[in-house]
Amino acid sequence: MKHVPILVLDFGSQYTQLIARKLRESGVYCEVVPYREDIADIKARAPKGIILSGGPASVYSEDAYRPDDAIWDMGLPILGICYGMQLITQHFGGEVVPADHHEYGKAKLKIEDECVIFNDVSDLEVVWMSHGDRAENIPEGFRVIGTSENSPYAAIADESRNIYAFQFHPEVHHSVEGVRMLKNFAKHICGCESTWNMGSFAKEKIRDIRAQVGERKVLCGVSGGVDSSVVAALLHEALPKEQLVCVFVDQGLLRKDEAAQVQTMFRMLDIDLITVDARDIFMGALAGVTDPERKRKIIGEKFIEVFDAEAKKHTDVSFLAQGTLYTDVIESVSVKGPSKTIKSHHNVGGLPDWMTFELVEPLREIFKDEVRALGLELGLPKDMIGRHPFPGPGLAIRVMGEVNEEALRLIRESDAIMQQELKATGYYDKVWQAFTVLLNVQSVGVMGDNRTYDNTVCVRMVESVDGMTATFAHIPHDVLEGISRRIINEIDGINRVVYDISSKPPATIEWE
Repeated sequence: MKHVPILVLDFGSQYTQLIARKLRESGVYCEVVPYREDIADIKARAPKGIILSGGPASVYSEDAYRPDDAIWDMGLPILGICYGMQLITQHFGGEVVPADHHEYGKAKLKIEDECVIFNDVSDLEVVWMSHGDRAENIPEGFRVIGTSENSPYAAIADESRNIYAFQFHPEVHHSVEGVRMLKNFAKHICGCESTWNMGSFAKEKIRDIRAQVGERKVLCGVSGGVDSSVVAALLHEALPKEQLVCVFVDQGLLRKDEAAQVQTMFRMLDIDLITVDARDIFMGALAGVTDPERKRKIIGEKFIEVFDAEAKKHTDVSFLAQGTLYTDVIESVSVKGPSKTIKSHHNVGGLPDWMTFELVEPLREIFKDEVRALGLELGLPKDMIGRHPFPGPGLAIRVMGEVNEEALRLIRESDAIMQQELKATGYYDKVWQAFTVLLNVQSVGVMGDNRTYDNTVCVRMVESVDGMTATFAHIPHDVLEGISRRIINEIDGINRVVYDISSKPPATIEWE
């Protein structure tokens, strides 16, 4: 088990993963583990400091989440955030109670006393609060270092034990100097150095791949998207050509002309690519299926079956490589803590019992923006790295209800027009992700003098960094109007276009 400078214990906050991101951006490698992580595994990682995340529970509840008590005896610096602060308060003899006034959103943090964790932070700073409980009395040995209007103990510290606690969330974008506070904890309190970057990560993963694979072969599932392309490039760097079998499955759920584009791209990268035409297999399995979770599971199962059939054509294939990301893992299963399952991902959750492959998932612990940086580090073309994310289940989850050839025609053509308009107006690179969704809702329209009763397409564009949170993109009305006009005029079967203005959370980026 590798050394991890900062370890975050996850108590279920929606913001937990941002802690890791913000520290990595400052050059300090950080990992998130469940709050219930075994103390032996924590010690094996040899962290220099521990952060206790926020969470939805109350520390005075009978079923409150609690870490192994041995963490308090390790002698390591600890930073508690929100729920983590309340754990610290309770553990060391203070009192936590329901707050008279819940504090959600922006608040003004007033720094009451000097502390190294507030180095280079202004005396009155905007922070992000999200809590219903508060500390009523702080433990002996702690002092107040920060207050807000509704939190007399917004920040506390016990330097003798190297324990610090914030009622607010420094990891959230709205906490203006929050990243500086996290850096101060990591660098000045824990003694971590800024040595982690994508160059070092690439070298580490190449070493890991070689150690895991040895002289055996790896089957790499390729979609043509950023994630699987970066995985293929990593494997290409790590292994001799004869050990890498890259397989591109055309499942009939791709965007317009995408199969040809993928093949051209891999020729440019000098990576051999086997293309499997599995359109009939996938479309047959999806016939009559409308439930989104069932679609995802069917697609995941069929991908595995196709890859297994292809692997049997080659000798000594022992591994299946996938472009699984941290975001996929978090949304699919609660492997990192008590977080709620949002939706399943076709490449998360392991392999079926009947398969003998081992998984190679070198991107499993990094975010989308980090994947892009890794791709550039590996020398992949910028236009490929800049492609918008595309889900593994493809267009199947952008068609509400049953997937059939007519629905796919409508979604492909509308998506292609939208992409063309975004590139022509310079907005393609200004949004994180953009796509169309076929709602399978018909509405009345008029074209010329004729009444129509045709389909509605939704345009979805978001701004994000890592896909964990997102806001809808504020696209000029004339650009949206151009997209709408072309879709309605050029595609038979669509007479209405709407724009999705919901953010994540509460919505997800994809509709299914």
